[in-house]
Amino acid sequence: MNRTATRYGGQAHRERNAEAGGALGEQAIARDRRRGRGATSNRSGRFEMLARTLFDDGWGSAEDLPAFSTSVTVERPKRIITRNQSPDLSFDRSINPYRGCEHGCTYCFARPTHAYMGLSPGLDFESKLFAKPDAAEMLERELAEPGYTPRTIAIGTNTDPYQPIERRHRITRQVLEVLDRCNHPVGIVTKSALVLRDLDILSRMADRGLVKVALSVTTLDRTLARAMEPRASTPPRRLEALMRLAEAGIPTAVMVAPVVPGLNDPEIESILAAASAAGVGEAGYVLLRLPLEVRDLFVEWLEHTVPDRASRVMSLISQTRGGKDYQAEFGKRMRGTGPLAWTLGRRFELAAERNGLNRIKTRLRTDLFSAPVPEGGQMALF
Repeated sequence: MNRTATRYGGQAHRERNAEAGGALGEQAIARDRRRGRGATSNRSGRFEMLARTLFDDGWGSAEDLPAFSTSVTVERPKRIITRNQSPDLSFDRSINPYRGCEHGCTYCFARPTHAYMGLSPGLDFESKLFAKPDAAEMLERELAEPGYTPRTIAIGTNTDPYQPIERRHRITRQVLEVLDRCNHPVGIVTKSALVLRDLDILSRMADRGLVKVALSVTTLDRTLARAMEPRASTPPRRLEALMRLAEAGIPTAVMVAPVVPGLNDPEIESILAAASAAGVGEAGYVLLRLPLEVRDLFVEWLEHTVPDRASRVMSLISQTRGGKDYQAEFGKRMRGTGPLAWTLGRRFELAAERNGLNRIKTRLRTDLFSAPVPEGGQMALF
């Protein structure tokens, strides 16, 4: 029968594995059970007292286990606008309509947040999702608070606002409807062509200088994209979405994110050229980030997907991270350090300049903001 091996957590559990092979590979879930998913395992989160590992003891019952299916739980937070003071970010507030992301991007830096829910940053992160159906109502209340000062709200900074479950829940659209009514600026980041569904709202907001949309294009290789981001839109569909947004007069940007040395970094120039041809005006990039549980999950994925390049990729990553797998310090976490990181940045800058990108930076308007009137509240006299 199937058994679950249990060991105590603590510091030894949280420390990185010195050998990426063996011990990491033993965590892998059978391929048929995780078909269409990004992570290869469902490791326990860092806050769990016990770490559990599923294994087949030879009776064959593991073959009878069901595939990982998507479940959605309602989450009702106290507030919907999240604030930050990070000098690395161009915004100080954001909204995430969902927790967890079905796109299943293997490298997602948001995966460790699932540990706060007592769930795994691995397969749980992309299959056990949380939706915030009261987001629009909460946003309206927060925008109506006395003393609220409008600045661009970023949507899609942690998990994708247009992941597949948005088709049914429509929380992102409801949030945009509130922002549209209040003339509030918004910046959107996504990997999904579903953003085109809201072209009507986005076009109206663009006419007033209130919106910018960025799509992340990690690779132009459909096979690699399928492996890295199994349930995100294909690269051609993302480029088509950028083109249609640009044609509608909506300021657009392409994000080459993340740049993975030795895996997709040779495509920096071709991605920027393709985005420029689609009518994109701005571009940015982020070096791969491997905080907390993401490191082991990413190494597992490398060993299962590109075993011939796994060691080389991790070696190059360490060259951009001061000999480590990750740097958490402000000013370093997004760009890295050292000669290789500098070279990647310079290649991006030259390619952007060559393709006419970033010549003009879109600045969204805040002077049109009109605070919503709370239920039973007093409307302004003038």
